Amino acid sequence: MLLQQIDEDLKTAQKEKNEIATSALRNLKAAVKNVEIEKHQDLSDADVLSVVAKKVKQHKDSIESFKTGNRSDLAEHEVAQMEILQKYLPKQMEEGELAEIVKGVITSSNAQLADFGKVMKEVVAKVKGQADGSVISKLVKEHLNSRNI
Repeated sequence: MLLQQIDEDLKTAQKEKNEIATSALRNLKAAVKNVEIEKHQDLSDADVLSVVAKKVKQHKDSIESFKTGNRSDLAEHEVAQMEILQKYLPKQMEEGELAEIVKGVITSSNAQLADFGKVMKEVVAKVKGQADGSVISKLVKEHLNSRNI
């Protein structure tokens, strides 16, 4: 279903001669195809979402690199491509809502600082792509540290 939507959006972008959207969606389709080849099977929507999230993260990293290198022209291009891909991701959770989930996981598992990986794994499973991993990591560290003081 999601892959069909991406195909339709790619056709539309090509008809409208939208080079940025066409490029972003072609790169996404190539990444999806590579994962399909690697897994030797068609991907589910969850797998495609995972690929989209990975591509968005790559764009974020590229944006940071280009800004550091004073290449605002390239950073703007990356931002435009990232925005096109972000529409396929689920709505992102508010940080307050995410913090409550983190607190709940830490409390229910009676986690300590050494249990960072276990807490991360459980929180990531609960939010199912609705939050960025770096934000989850930051909140888990904060709450585990505050608990151990």
